Amino acid sequence: MKIYSKKQKNIAEKISSDAVISNWENWKWQIKHSIRDISTFENLLGIKFNSAEIKELEKTLEKFPLSITPYYLSLIDSSDYMNDPIFKQSFPSPSELIISKYDMKDPLAEDKDSPAPGITHRYPDRVLFHISNVCSMYCRHCTRKRKVGDVDSVPEKNEVLAGIQYIKNNPDVRDVLLSGGDPLMLSDEYLDWILTELENIPHVEVIRIGTRMPVVLPYRITDELIEMLKKHHPLWINTHFNHPREITMSSKKALSKLADAGIPLGNQTVLLASINDCHRIMKRLIHKLVQNRVRPYYLYQCDLSEGLTHFRTPVGKGIEIMENLIGHTSGFAVPTYVIDAPGGGGKIPVMPNYLISWSTNKVILRNFEGVITTYKEPDSYEAIFCDRNCDDCHLQLKLDEAEEFKSVGIAKLLSDFDETGSLVPENTERLDRRDE
Repeated sequence: MKIYSKKQKNIAEKISSDAVISNWENWKWQIKHSIRDISTFENLLGIKFNSAEIKELEKTLEKFPLSITPYYLSLIDSSDYMNDPIFKQSFPSPSELIISKYDMKDPLAEDKDSPAPGITHRYPDRVLFHISNVCSMYCRHCTRKRKVGDVDSVPEKNEVLAGIQYIKNNPDVRDVLLSGGDPLMLSDEYLDWILTELENIPHVEVIRIGTRMPVVLPYRITDELIEMLKKHHPLWINTHFNHPREITMSSKKALSKLADAGIPLGNQTVLLASINDCHRIMKRLIHKLVQNRVRPYYLYQCDLSEGLTHFRTPVGKGIEIMENLIGHTSGFAVPTYVIDAPGGGGKIPVMPNYLISWSTNKVILRNFEGVITTYKEPDSYEAIFCDRNCDDCHLQLKLDEAEEFKSVGIAKLLSDFDETGSLVPENTERLDRRDE
């Protein structure tokens, strides 16, 4: 069932007088008609900025371009747009031009940690693979604002092949995260090719895709895309909802398609000042996510990228939010609060302090209510000294899968998974004669 609001119908007709409403769910139509200038934005939403505001906004766009899908635009509350979380995430602000001395173009040192085209190799067993520098929308809080609008840097096939070759040459890499930009801006066929190439590398165990399409352009999750992705299990997808208002009927439908295809879904939320820096908002968001089979994965402290100063909160605000989640809702619904360390140090978990003190035989803990309790350590514990000689380890170091079927007797002969054709008792006279 197709559901359109009057507002969406009105926007579609303003974009194109001969548009039919079926265009609205065509993701390519949405991309083609993305809002990229202030006057179009004003016309479609019936909002009017004064000349001074426009002058400041134009300065911002010179450094950080504008692009909003008609779908995401339609979610903005025009009657109170200055306080609207959708507006703040998608429309430029002169505050983006405030660059503090701590801001960096590449705060996570992704370019420095790039040993091959498109590859960021920071952790031992996994790599970030940039396969697209194009997004369906330019999020104002993007940590890669240095690349926003850089359409000329979309990786060519030979660059992608160079990244694939790097992964082939590094057998420790078992996990590949496809990122960008947005990988789902690529065609189904091209993405299918990349996934197939990665699947053919024996040591690659899992592939992940990071995308904001279910949030800003859910119509990209087509039946054709789903059929293609289903061929590439185990495949994981992480998306990026920041506020409960982003979870609409259309986004729910997109998430349902992905989940029904057997794809595990996670969500990475960025903590943003005046958008979601409230424990009630965050709790509502994570509850709506798990209702739609999306597990909250990370809550990110906003990075030190240029133009994000006005979005950053104190770390204490994040701790406060975590205090209101841990113990107050289901454990699997609680994301891990992390700071992505400037300079390429990776994600560092930051949590409330539940360990109060400890001694050689006791640990003192507190719970979410403030209850202080004692955990008794074992009276006798002899640690196994690890000399890294795994072959002689005293532990049961059996890392391969266990044999699930070990049938005996007649059941063994009846089984389809065992090639035994007969059971012969030991020490029979006939077998004894053979030995002679």
